[in-house]
Amino acid sequence: MELQKANITDITKLRKICIEAYSKSFYDHWNEGGLEWYLDKEFSIERLTSDLLDTKTAYYFITHELNHVGFIKIRNQEHKTFEIENAVELEKIYVLPEYKGMGIGKLALIEIIKITKAQDYKNIFLCVIDTNANAIAFYEKLGFNFHSKTILDVPYFKAELKGMHRMIKKLDNEKPVTNNV
Repeated sequence: MELQKANITDITKLRKICIEAYSKSFYDHWNEGGLEWYLDKEFSIERLTSDLLDTKTAYYFITHELNHVGFIKIRNQEHKTFEIENAVELEKIYVLPEYKGMGIGKLALIEIIKITKAQDYKNIFLCVIDTNANAIAFYEKLGFNFHSKTILDVPYFKAELKGMHRMIKKLDNEKPVTNNV
């Protein structure tokens, strides 16, 4: 597994892996017409261009054996309302279903944590669907803890899946993350 930071010249490849990884994993979370709406909203050329030009946002390709098998989106975003300062938000991490269970997502997240620490951030946080027990357990194994509840405010998303857990990992004074986590 290797992370490769995406730049503006990668936009076509980035759009392709974003749409493929997200839609293969979450197609069944949407009411009719919702998935198409979301893919266009989040992964249009215009949106990705804006994100890639934003100095507070970064996308990374997750590669395995030279193939793009997923992506990560992080954003420098303080949330004083939730008392999360000097933080990076892990906004998206998706791996193609055929590569899940191989440890690729874990290795990718470990690398993002290292990058975040090297940039002197003190916290990394994320939101995860509160009924997604596998994802919550995955994040907990990597040192994330429950912070608070929130609701996903997105149209067309199935109502029973809108509950979210905000999770946080404090990065100061912690042991380095290793593959043995």
